[in-house]
Amino acid sequence: IVIDTRDGTVYHEANADQRLHPASLTKMMTLYVAFDAIERSRMDLDRRATVSAHAAATGGATLHLNVGDQMRLSDLITATAIMSANDAAVALAEAVSGSEQAFVARMNDTAARMGLTGTRYLNVHGLTEDGHLSTARDVATLGRYLFFDFPEFYAMFSQISAKIGTRDVAHTNRRFLGAYGGADGIKTGYTRAAGYNLAASARRGEKHLIVVLFGAESSAVRAAAVAGMMNAGFDSAPEQGPIRHPAPPGLSPANRTTGPLLAQLGGVGGFGAGSVLASGPKARSAGAVSLPDRDLLGPETRARRPRPGGIGLTMFVRSE
Repeated sequence: IVIDTRDGTVYHEANADQRLHPASLTKMMTLYVAFDAIERSRMDLDRRATVSAHAAATGGATLHLNVGDQMRLSDLITATAIMSANDAAVALAEAVSGSEQAFVARMNDTAARMGLTGTRYLNVHGLTEDGHLSTARDVATLGRYLFFDFPEFYAMFSQISAKIGTRDVAHTNRRFLGAYGGADGIKTGYTRAAGYNLAASARRGEKHLIVVLFGAESSAVRAAAVAGMMNAGFDSAPEQGPIRHPAPPGLSPANRTTGPLLAQLGGVGGFGAGSVLASGPKARSAGAVSLPDRDLLGPETRARRPRPGGIGLTMFVRSE
């Protein structure tokens, strides 16, 4: 499926509602729920989480965490988003909700409120389980929510590499990020059952697209196919278009805010810089680490504030 991030317009779809194994595309929701919890609880990203036996025993791609390791939340986020480390995803979930099971319940509740009717989560990492399924349309919708709700975190998805402590780690999506002009996200996924999955995003001028592909035969085929889908989407997308936030979870469409907000992000928790569009109310000019006074999403959600733990945020605001 190919969608316009700005308003959700679909430019191409084929079997977009078929329920399939998402593999590590699951971690997009893991990160969304973690970002939301961090904001609501105003957690310090330098806070240390103790790695449990359950997290350390998680298989697949891992950070090789050991029981009792003390990990910063920011490092667990980086490992989950960039490395796609399964043990880090579990440790992050446990730090936020106390247990993976409790965190998965939050993931499914959030999916329901987003209207992701083809999605059901059974774990936080995406290793294959019967009934753990999603669709290309649902993943694309989730990508829009990440883009609009957490622009200060979305920037990290564009990074080809990152640091976890003193360790340099490569993005699992580096093939697409490094080869496609304007690429800025989002997440890869692979298991034998799923094949090679990718949720990708890219920007050209005022256009921004999200493409989701399930079940490619290899990472090379995946990257080439998504690049072709992106090209076709950019050919179809208008340079100027409406910017409509998806209805925030728990809020009716009538409560959605409108009006373009162009945010230039820099130094976001060590994740680097990226340029994203967000939806917000008519806003004043903003300088370093300042945001509009009103909520970006609506009356029942808080405005995105500077994160504790040394995150820097610079915004340049354009309102209509």
